[in-house]
Amino acid sequence: MALPNRGRFNPNFRRQVQQEHRTNQMIRVPQVRLVGDNVEPGVYSTFDAMKMAQEKALDLVEISPNADPPVCRIIDYNKFLYEKRKKEKEMKAKSKASEVKEIRFTPGTDDHDFDFKAKHAEKFLQEGNKVKAYVQFRGRAIMFKERGELLLLKFAERLGETGVLEGMPKMEGKRMLVIFAPKAKKKA
Repeated sequence: MALPNRGRFNPNFRRQVQQEHRTNQMIRVPQVRLVGDNVEPGVYSTFDAMKMAQEKALDLVEISPNADPPVCRIIDYNKFLYEKRKKEKEMKAKSKASEVKEIRFTPGTDDHDFDFKAKHAEKFLQEGNKVKAYVQFRGRAIMFKERGELLLLKFAERLGETGVLEGMPKMEGKRMLVIFAPKAKKKA
């Protein structure tokens, strides 16, 4: 017994591969703006642009469909996709995901320990990471909230050159914390 034809679920049904950009006959606007190598930039009729692409044995590729008229290039489509993916890969490799580094204090943190931790925080900020500094209150130390707040504000003042304070110290359970973001580097 033969199974009924189920439309989309028919195993013989072939789905067309969807392209990222419209090419050649897929471009259905009356005029396009041509840019790129070996082409006189300007506005051409779509028919003339396709004719020019066929003469060079290349593809007419729509680069910017939202422009008026849409921007197209005469290039080899596969080469264009290869170069685009290569650029995206390079950009991804260059972009570094920033981490959040934590630095812990207690209400009775000494000056030497404070300086030591501040140097580490400066290094983290220079590397492009965020810094989360917190004062941990244990037991009766919760009575010294003011000390913890003063410590974090002193820390913020110390990191003023390398980092930006994202907000005033706030309590979360038995911790008082602040977060610093690295300062944007000035381009010369």
